[in-house]
Amino acid sequence: MWGVRKTIEKALNHSIMKPHDQIVPEIEGSQTLDSLQLNQLEQSFLQWVEKAASRKDIRLSRQRIYFVFLLIRYTGAKLNEVLTLKPLEDIDTDRHCITFCVHEHEGKGNSRQVQIPEAVSQILRSLLDEPQFKEIAGKMLNVDPGFVRRKFYERSTSCGFPSRLGGPEMIRKARAVELLRNKMPLPAVQRLLGHSTPNLTSAYAAFSEEELRRATKFHIDREFSRKTSACNSFFGKIKAIHMGDIQARIELTTLGGEVVQAIITHGSMERLGLDVGKLVTAEIKAPWIILMKQEDEPQCSAENRFIGVIERIARGKINSEYSIRLSDGTEICSITGTHGNRYSSLREGDRVWALFNCYAVVLHVE
Repeated sequence: MWGVRKTIEKALNHSIMKPHDQIVPEIEGSQTLDSLQLNQLEQSFLQWVEKAASRKDIRLSRQRIYFVFLLIRYTGAKLNEVLTLKPLEDIDTDRHCITFCVHEHEGKGNSRQVQIPEAVSQILRSLLDEPQFKEIAGKMLNVDPGFVRRKFYERSTSCGFPSRLGGPEMIRKARAVELLRNKMPLPAVQRLLGHSTPNLTSAYAAFSEEELRRATKFHIDREFSRKTSACNSFFGKIKAIHMGDIQARIELTTLGGEVVQAIITHGSMERLGLDVGKLVTAEIKAPWIILMKQEDEPQCSAENRFIGVIERIARGKINSEYSIRLSDGTEICSITGTHGNRYSSLREGDRVWALFNCYAVVLHVE
C-alpha cells in the first residue's frame, strides 16, 4: 500500500482528471474511518478513561493513550513524532498549535508547526494541568509504540470497526482524507502532514510560514464553525490591485495557485484596509456559479474561470446541487433550479468549467 505522502503527491499532480472520490485512491480504496466514525472512536477513548476514575494509576495510563490519540487524530502526525514530543514545550495551548521536531540533546532539528482546533487545545490543556499527568509529560510521553497500537486496536474493535482501521497509521490517513473533504487544498494538507513539497505551485511557495499557518488555521477553524451561508470560499493573498475611478479590481492568489478576481468600491477597500500582500477570504454564493461542459476555456465575460471535475450531484424537486473539485483539491458548489435544468446532461465525473464574474465575489478580512 502506498503511504499518505505518495498518495497526496499523486493527487496533487493528477486530481483534475478524476472525481474526488478517487483523488486519494490508496487511502480511500483501502477504507478509512470517516469524520463521524473518528468522533465515535474519540468518544470511546474518553469513556475508556472515565471508567478508570477510581484507579489513579490506570487512569493515568489511559490518559496518556487518549492524549496520543488526540494528537494523531487532529494533526495527522506519525506515532513516533507524537511519542518524541515534549508536551510542555512543544504544545502551545494559547496559540493552539503544536511544534513537531527532532530533539537532539539540548538543541532541536527541523521542525514544523501544526494548527489544532481551539476546542482540542483546551482538552490538551486540561490534561496537562493535572499534576500527575504534567509530571510524566514534562519530558516525553515515553509510551511503548506496540502498547499504543494495541490500545488503538482495542478501541476500534469496541466501536465495531475493523481493528486495523483504528491503528495510528490509519488514523493519520483518515485525517488526510478528512481535511481534503473539508476543502483544505492539497498542498496545505501535504505541508501539514510534514511531507516534502518540491512540486508546489510558485504561488503557494510565495506564502510565508506565518501566512501558511494562518491559512491552515482558517481551514481548521472552519471544521468546527461556519459563520456564513456562502458555500464557496477561497483563502489567499492579494497579488494586485487595479484602481478605477469608482471601483477597484482585486486579484487574489489562493494556496493552490488559482487567481480569483473581485470588484469592490474604493470605500469598501479602505474600510477593509486592503493592500497587496494582505490575507483575505473570497466567498461566492452557490447560485452565482455557472457550469459549462467543454474542453477549451470558455470565451465569455466571466472573469473567474476554473476547470474541475463533478464529484457529486444532488437533484431535488426544486433545486439541484453540483459539487465540483478543482485541481488543487478545493471544492466549490453550484446550485440551479431543477425544472428545465440546462445541466440535466451532466454526470458525476464530467470535466466542467465553473464560471462566476468578479461582482459575485465578497471579500472578508480577519
